[in-house]
Amino acid sequence: MQRKILLIVIVVLIVGLAFAWKPLSQLHAALDLDLPDYPQAKTTVWLDQKVSKERLGWFYHADQGTRTFGIPYEWFVALEQPTSSPLIWRAVGSLSDPAYLNRYGFIVDTIAPGTPPLPIGFAHGGPMLSDSLEPWLNPQTKKQMTGIGLTCAACHTGSFTYNNTTVVIDGGPALTDLAKFKQGIGASLLLTKLLPGRFDRFADRVLGADAGADARAALRAQLDQALDGYKTTAELEASVGGTYEGFGRLDALNRIGNQVFSTDLKNPKNYAAHSAPVHYPRIWDAPWFTWVQYNGSIMQPMVRNAGEALGVSAELNLTDEKKGMFTSSVQVKTLFEMEQMLAGSQPSAENPSTGLASPKWPKDILPPIDQKLAAAGADLYAQHCQGCHLPPPGTKEFFESQRWLPPNAAGQRLLDVELIDVKHIGTDPAQAEGMANRKVALPSGLGINTDQFGPALGVLVEKAVNAWYDGQKEPLPPADKDRINGGRPNGIQAKLAYKVRPLNGIWATPPYLHNGSVPTIDALLSPVNERPAKFTLGNREYDPVKVGYHTDAFANGFDFDTSLPGNSNHGHEFTDEQHDGRIGPKLKPEERKALLEYIKTL
Repeated sequence: MQRKILLIVIVVLIVGLAFAWKPLSQLHAALDLDLPDYPQAKTTVWLDQKVSKERLGWFYHADQGTRTFGIPYEWFVALEQPTSSPLIWRAVGSLSDPAYLNRYGFIVDTIAPGTPPLPIGFAHGGPMLSDSLEPWLNPQTKKQMTGIGLTCAACHTGSFTYNNTTVVIDGGPALTDLAKFKQGIGASLLLTKLLPGRFDRFADRVLGADAGADARAALRAQLDQALDGYKTTAELEASVGGTYEGFGRLDALNRIGNQVFSTDLKNPKNYAAHSAPVHYPRIWDAPWFTWVQYNGSIMQPMVRNAGEALGVSAELNLTDEKKGMFTSSVQVKTLFEMEQMLAGSQPSAENPSTGLASPKWPKDILPPIDQKLAAAGADLYAQHCQGCHLPPPGTKEFFESQRWLPPNAAGQRLLDVELIDVKHIGTDPAQAEGMANRKVALPSGLGINTDQFGPALGVLVEKAVNAWYDGQKEPLPPADKDRINGGRPNGIQAKLAYKVRPLNGIWATPPYLHNGSVPTIDALLSPVNERPAKFTLGNREYDPVKVGYHTDAFANGFDFDTSLPGNSNHGHEFTDEQHDGRIGPKLKPEERKALLEYIKTL
């Protein structure tokens, strides 16, 4: 009877106090999060993508300086999973359990998981600072806490399952829901604050069981500060609105802008809605492109990579001149080493790839390719696709394309990927328009003489990288800086266009179009009126016939609605109707089937 009364009291406390900054109607979603339950595959395999497992293990967990979740590593491994079950007298599962994180889409690492294990793309970093840029100290030991954050591998490592086998696609698009994961961390922190049993277990893990009342009170104050940060972000998100990203998508550029120009600069007026969620791009071959991002907006590899690290919350000082303006926790050397691993040496017809290669169709796992049908599809590819996407990568014709520029000052021959006007291609313009139209308010002390989002971001990231260069014990010669920067200038542009790129490995990167609005290549080769207007994302089971994920509704999947802003599935259309977005005639069913079979060979 006493236990029953205690349960009722706790439920009332949670309902009354837990979500003062959220409507009570969202209480269940905020606590239980409605995550998918995925069946456990019997085996996990890695395809041969020309990078050793030893190097991949390093890549998965190398510290880029990110502090993605606003809490120390020591907290991350001490927190419990969020659940509204008010069992204060016993522990629930660990928040950091890879099997639990797998429900958000993070891939369990069986190559180099560490102790305790972390999923692919999680890095245990160095000393961490608080929001006030002071060392984040353990109240009991007075030792500085350390960081935990995501690396580029978290968003650019994909996987699918087929017949009880999980296939990992290195450099492919992740199928994660990062927004829901941060919501889960916030719920875990809140429950830790509100439920005495949880807080006591948390304090024992962080401080030690012998910690006194003062240390526990200080830890509770730190917990309140972390929750204030989550509350502030939640209020900003609610105030600006936007389209929910869901599994496999992120409004990456706007999130980077929100982090540096709003959170780091402490200016809520610079916070923008997530108006243009995009599908995580595949990153093989990208180091050799003239321009990256879907809208072809960034040229220099270091600005691209350091900007990504800042966007997932690397520490950055933009407000305190005494502590060194533009100093950050970004690990420039690590970013350079990652880029080198992905790029390899200059590709050529004789040696197409020495970096991360695109995956090959695993004929021992997926059904075999119909070579006769694929041969017919090759003719269709030459007729309808390679004018923009170039001849098949690795072939002599591919490397003879005039899109390969003469060697630059660094001796590199770069692939000048074509940018196609958004009106011509007809796909959702939100990502390109958002970057072109967004403005930011900046104090004069930053020394950034533009309010245009793209150029301002380019200057800011360059200043942060230069602060790292200047902070080294021995100054780097200009030649070394240029080499680490990738041998390219800090070029930023914001054209109303999207880039096209070679299609090698495209079969392993569903869903399709830059915003992930088309679930399969079969649908992409069809007229818009034959594409699904609504489908479910989050299912990992691969469809080798339509080439993509299965999209039938399943419990707690993400319902993708193409009618919402930023989610249009129009454009890149094969149709006999003459309108913007038409790129070729309507394909007959047998032509689509042949072209699909050929695409599997790329």
